[in-house]
Amino acid sequence: MTTEYDSSGNGEAPARYIRLQVDLVMEITDTDELTRAAVEQIDGDEFMPDDERAHARDAVQRDEAEALAYLIDPFGLVNGVSGVELVQASWSSAHAEYDPESDEWDLYEEEMGEE
Repeated sequence: MTTEYDSSGNGEAPARYIRLQVDLVMEITDTDELTRAAVEQIDGDEFMPDDERAHARDAVQRDEAEALAYLIDPFGLVNGVSGVELVQASWSSAHAEYDPESDEWDLYEEEMGEE
């Protein structure tokens, strides 16, 4: 029997679960196209109950952030990645004020501060 240990030398087994956090900022360039794609996604979901489908259609037609949330699939992001299985996912989408020149949006600065 072979036991794996982490590379830190502390003798503990490596963590089997990893939380991957990703921040994305997207610009909506065509609201109608985005909404249409979300409605098509909802209409094509054979497992969605009819009452939920009506609520989902209404939500995506009122809010681009909702439409985007219906189109983003975290399972698709890791599908086909060797050696991993997605066990849980949570995501949300919200409108945001975006200024690429603002320090608030300097994602690399956050990484540097954590080290």
